[in-house]
Amino acid sequence: MNKKIKWGIIILIGAGLLGWGIYSQLPKENEELAAADQMMQNNKGGKKTLNVNAKIIRPQLLTDEIQISGSLLPDEEVDLSFETSGKIVEINFNEGSTVHKGQLLAKVNDRQLQAQLQRLVAQLKLAEDRVFRQNALLERDAVSKEAYEQVKTELATLNADIALVKANIDQTELRAPFDGIIGLRQVSVGTYASPTTIVAKLTKLSPLKVEFAVPERYANEVRTGADLNFTLEGKLNAFHAKVYARESKIDPATHTLTIRALYPNAAGNVLPGRYATIRLNKEEIKDAIAVPSEAIVPEMGKDKIFLYKSGKAEPVEIITGIRTESEVQVVKGLQPGDTIITSGTLQLRTGLPVTLDNIN
Repeated sequence: MNKKIKWGIIILIGAGLLGWGIYSQLPKENEELAAADQMMQNNKGGKKTLNVNAKIIRPQLLTDEIQISGSLLPDEEVDLSFETSGKIVEINFNEGSTVHKGQLLAKVNDRQLQAQLQRLVAQLKLAEDRVFRQNALLERDAVSKEAYEQVKTELATLNADIALVKANIDQTELRAPFDGIIGLRQVSVGTYASPTTIVAKLTKLSPLKVEFAVPERYANEVRTGADLNFTLEGKLNAFHAKVYARESKIDPATHTLTIRALYPNAAGNVLPGRYATIRLNKEEIKDAIAVPSEAIVPEMGKDKIFLYKSGKAEPVEIITGIRTESEVQVVKGLQPGDTIITSGTLQLRTGLPVTLDNIN
């Protein structure tokens, strides 16, 4: 055997091995399609049927919901600060405690104002006596009307000065504007405070506001007084709130309408600032026909469902309505009592023999 023949055989063997290696790496046929084809061949020979699950259609209540995200806001919240400047001489609250409206929380030095008040109050008795005497003399025409009016004005001025000093003293006292939980204090006794100094934050936890925004297409469907449910991460139970206010216009930037609802939060267990998943009921449909979304087979722009009839799969065209997370309303094509096939829908064909594994 000459060299040319030997090299030709070697080249042929190498090409064959290379081709086999490439062929072995090619994607294999889709297992589901192969299984379906094999099943069809078996069914034609009467050897095997497809095992499926099914559901009997019964009228039910179907709720059309909107699911959106929102946030929890306190009913009232304020950064507490003094109306005047001065050195803090008292702090009368515990951090994180409940305080009541009007409760004295802190105070700045008011000794100078108290001294002014005492001086004015000391003058008050004398001024009142002077007015009394001048009035008695006026009745006997012993003094002029002008002299009486002058002492009367002096008394009124003195009372106004007293009221002004008392108002200034009130500004040295920091009182709770409403019932709530006071947060961590940011100052200590001896701190020189001004109106820009934040002493602490006061938050009203009951009720809580649930704020969210709906797309503009739903703006007219969420009315004041509407009920809603919301859930929180880490909480299994749902919470109930009621819409109490809507924004006056749609936001031109986001094309959404901001809405607020109230949650009672009577126990104060839910804290503001959390994100909430909100479910809004748009409408409730009684005696609706609904099917699992996985039972619907889209085909050529239409929807169909396979019915179980006499041991075989029979397709029927349907028209759908509203959709929920797991179900779709069927407005035409099905009747109560129909048995629909809910599994293996991609393998179903007209007249295919099927066996029911589970029916509900």
